[in-house]
Amino acid sequence: MITMTGDRLSEMLDKLYRNGTEAIFFMDQKGGVVGMNPAAERILEVDVIERIQSGIDDSFCQTCEGYTDEQELMSCSRCYLNYPKGEFSSFQVYLRTRDEGVVPFAASYHTIDEERGIRVLMLLDLTKQLKTQEMLQRNHMLKYVIKAQEDERKRISRELHDSVAQELLSSLVDLRVLKYMNVSDDVLNKIQQTEQSLTRLLDDIRHLSVELRPASLDDLGLEAAFRSHFKWMEKNYGLLVHFSAELAAARYSNEIETVVYRVCQEAVLNALKYSGLDEVHVRLWEENGVLQLTVRDEGVGFNMFINEAQGTGLGLYGMRERAELVGGQFTLTSSAGAGTTVQLRVPLSQDVMQEGDRS
Repeated sequence: MITMTGDRLSEMLDKLYRNGTEAIFFMDQKGGVVGMNPAAERILEVDVIERIQSGIDDSFCQTCEGYTDEQELMSCSRCYLNYPKGEFSSFQVYLRTRDEGVVPFAASYHTIDEERGIRVLMLLDLTKQLKTQEMLQRNHMLKYVIKAQEDERKRISRELHDSVAQELLSSLVDLRVLKYMNVSDDVLNKIQQTEQSLTRLLDDIRHLSVELRPASLDDLGLEAAFRSHFKWMEKNYGLLVHFSAELAAARYSNEIETVVYRVCQEAVLNALKYSGLDEVHVRLWEENGVLQLTVRDEGVGFNMFINEAQGTGLGLYGMRERAELVGGQFTLTSSAGAGTTVQLRVPLSQDVMQEGDRS
């Protein structure tokens, strides 16, 4: 146990009072300010301090905007200053400050001298903590929204593939049977036209199903989903994707696979739209516990210091946000005439899942 002499303890308490970051206000029974430390003085407007020191108005109410209670975010009802015998050990109060406007503080308010009725109000600025909390809540909400979006995409994709597409295929089979029946030429021509329309519609539905959420991503993993998607891109848009994969695991967590797939999907689509070429290079590999993706084209590129990168859908902001949700790092490099490269790095830690671990 560490002990201090009375003088040494007084010295340490004096340093805490003068140099500490926590604001300290001493108040009388009527809520008037009778003393404050330097940290408290830095909070208040100069004219408020002058009024307090001159005795014109020593009330703390002139700078207080209320406190948080069980019913309201900011309230002056049942004010803590009006309860001199009560103990307000932990609450949140809002003050008009000198430089930052209205700021939230964690507060405690209790008696230190019962005989003279002196109480102390101690305040700790919560701005940084609240911003951190807001960011954490925002990330949780964003994760929830993206998961809900992907689940709904999966549901609609499966519904289109297993129900709508199957019904259309059944109708096509019935039409093809009619062609071999004894019908007039006019009816046969109409059947053939309808068959062609239904075939195009069936292809569109299958394409939409894959774009919404490829079944191969859920059933087989990233590499299989990429190969299927790139084959579809080449068939429908003439884009040749040079793809290589060196993965140490068969599967990864659903969240990581979704992020990597969506970022790659958007990057390849942007290359198709804006590179001016019909080739793109995609590499997916794992190294030192980090899953890495590179999407590179040798097209027209753009000046990152002058022009805004073009794109729709997820866009650069969306890709970066998705990467941050899994603790990843998203970077884009480009220059006029030298192509564009998108890079994604996702730390795996314990998120790697073997194929047998999935239900």
